[in-house]
Amino acid sequence: MRDYAKDEGSEVFVICAQIEQEIAELDDEERKMFLDDLGLKESGLEKMIRASYSLLGLISYITSGEIETKAWTIKKGTKAPQAAGKIHSDFERGFIRAEVVSYDNLTEQGSMSAAKEKGLVRSEGKEYIVQDGDVVLFRFNV
Repeated sequence: MRDYAKDEGSEVFVICAQIEQEIAELDDEERKMFLDDLGLKESGLEKMIRASYSLLGLISYITSGEIETKAWTIKKGTKAPQAAGKIHSDFERGFIRAEVVSYDNLTEQGSMSAAKEKGLVRSEGKEYIVQDGDVVLFRFNV
């Protein structure tokens, strides 16, 4: 079965409904301890979501402001202006540039300004292909 899935560009993994139910009933700290006790890095649901995104050719990028932080789903290979258009057509139409930092770098530094001070925030143009886990601030003018 695993060989067939691999030949088809797919994945096979086991999900135990009983374990998933128990995980769903736990808070974040208990959940991590439960998964650690089972020797798992992530739940079956998380594996299924990751595999589904991969099979469908999808990625996520993040935007964050004073009011909210939001993840946006786009096709892998999407350029910055089209990714901006996922938020609003005006963002795509008036695209100037994208300020980009990886999620890992941003969380490691603690803030966008700290990431900028370390030189981890890049200014990207219209040809930039948005990567999974990018945190993006779109600059636009309409």
